[in-house]
Amino acid sequence: MTILKDKKPTAKSTNTKMEEQAFVISDLNGSEKLTQQPGVQTIPESSEMPSQKSLLRFLTCGSVDDGKSTLIGRLLYDSQLVAEDQLAKLQSDSKTYGTQRGELDLALLVDGLQAEREQGITIDVAYRYFSTLKRKFIVADTPGHEQYTRNMATGASTCDVAVILIDARKGVITQTKRHSCIVSMLGIKNVVLAVNKMDLIDYSEEKYNKIVADYIEFAEKLELDEIHPIPVSALTGENVTINSENIEWYEGKTLLGFLEEFELPDNRQAKPLRFPVQWVNRPDLNFRGFSGTLTSGEINVGDEIIVLPSGKQSKVNRIVTFDGDLEQAKPGQSVTLTLADEIDISRGDVISEPARRPEISQQIVASLIWLGEESRKQGQAYQLKAGHQTVTATVSRIVHKIDVNSLEQLEDKNFSTNDVGLCELQLSRPITFDPYSENSETGNFILIDRLTNATIAAGLIKSANREAGNIHWQQSAIDKTSRGLQKGQKPACLWFTGLSGSGKSTIANVLEQKLNQNGNHTYLLDGDNIRHGLNRDLGFSDADRSENIRRVAEAARLMLDAGLVVMVSFISPFKTDRQLARSLFEDDEFYEIHVDTPLEICEERDVKGLYAKARAGEIKQFTGIDSAYETPENAELTLEASTNSAESLADDVIKMLKDKNII
Repeated sequence: MTILKDKKPTAKSTNTKMEEQAFVISDLNGSEKLTQQPGVQTIPESSEMPSQKSLLRFLTCGSVDDGKSTLIGRLLYDSQLVAEDQLAKLQSDSKTYGTQRGELDLALLVDGLQAEREQGITIDVAYRYFSTLKRKFIVADTPGHEQYTRNMATGASTCDVAVILIDARKGVITQTKRHSCIVSMLGIKNVVLAVNKMDLIDYSEEKYNKIVADYIEFAEKLELDEIHPIPVSALTGENVTINSENIEWYEGKTLLGFLEEFELPDNRQAKPLRFPVQWVNRPDLNFRGFSGTLTSGEINVGDEIIVLPSGKQSKVNRIVTFDGDLEQAKPGQSVTLTLADEIDISRGDVISEPARRPEISQQIVASLIWLGEESRKQGQAYQLKAGHQTVTATVSRIVHKIDVNSLEQLEDKNFSTNDVGLCELQLSRPITFDPYSENSETGNFILIDRLTNATIAAGLIKSANREAGNIHWQQSAIDKTSRGLQKGQKPACLWFTGLSGSGKSTIANVLEQKLNQNGNHTYLLDGDNIRHGLNRDLGFSDADRSENIRRVAEAARLMLDAGLVVMVSFISPFKTDRQLARSLFEDDEFYEIHVDTPLEICEERDVKGLYAKARAGEIKQFTGIDSAYETPENAELTLEASTNSAESLADDVIKMLKDKNII
């Protein structure tokens, strides 16, 4: 890690220490014009604009009230990108919402939400565009409040440089460390350490040096390449766009000067070819192409390619775009490829060069940033979305969590909001990926709650899980279909769910008798029976209930593989647990059967006296009393057990089995 302290630029005159800056305003029609910052030497009209200016994406992050929004507002204001009507509105809003006693509050140029202005904090990520003579910029103002760390991680995911602000009065605090840790995890290697509000500590060099030293000591354990300390005052603009006369001891560039001259490496073209297929383009019978965006490498007409995970190979026949065919495509271009051979390719497949392929694995090791408000439940299944690939995933093991203060590795079995750590994930099928350190485009993913569709974690793939990868399913020469044919049936899992006392076990018992008389081969897994042996170590907490279901679902899958019609009679109160069970089976193997009996009738039956004990407080976390039962929304069959006999309901199940050609 390098700490850079640049030499101070030579002033053009003796009466100013401002750097020369010319800013560019984009007109509505897309043309650009020069504008002069007050106090800056005039740029002659004959000055030539660079034909192609590079784009730098950077973010500002730090704790609440460190001055992130003010800093960006200062950049916009000094670059004269604030129109007259915006300026008038800013003056009005500064009196209503501002924190500068009626003076212009530049933070309001960025904080656009009503809640942000009322609370004086940033909640959502605000993106702003501005341009100078040398470069174009997209800046992300990310929230500082711990509650909105997830938004900060989102803003950081596309940036090249992180500007981490520190309030000079407070120094390095926990949120500064948390954001730095996330920045490092996301692969941002260059950090600008902007020590803000220098005017409030009388521009003290001693205090500034102490803050920089504290941060560097902490950051030594992070994977950062360079740290660039700059003392600034966002409120006054000192060392933001102009050199400060009050900080003569500082010998480096202004913040804007550094950002303009920062060399942004783009080695995507040198990386291996990665073309994730977004969709199969089939406008008519005469054309079949594969559309997507080239994330890395380059591709030419005639190149040999391989499609993963299938491993099928072919050659590129055409590179098609809206404006006509190309001979070559480069990173960032959206194109449609046609191949010389007819190959079965679907959304989520990855086209690569045969010699440098991505990895394929069903078990991965990844760094996780937990964004969900609810903690991770053991065994809970999520949707993992990596590029255009979507699979079911469970966090099989938490290797360690990271203490953001000390960066120590902590042993823990759970993730909560804003936690960061390393974990192992088990996927429902293999995915194609690169380690994030080698290719950020193909090495990241998100975890999605399958019920709420909320993003609950962001992940960066470290590698395939080599240890787990050494454990393979041993495929027998005789499969479940053959075993089922031998028994004259199609293997299936019938998952009975409902409240305690709803009649699940009674109906399942009657059903098994009828199937046995019919010559079918079956087995019944009952909740109480399983807790006598396989699950005797589990209690009745939400986590233990989930693990209870996971284990019995795995047992049911093995019995189905044996060719049986297996019946599972479990309360299984949580939708996520039932979905996890379903994900272990193929679409035509799993049938959820909801035994729908009102709570009051279940209590009347109460053969085991459990409801009475739960009402008396003798049993805690009892489903229907002080623990929720989440009613199935899309069960294959619903049985009204309060008004029908177990005999007739078993016949209803048999009818379904015959309709599905299971028996």
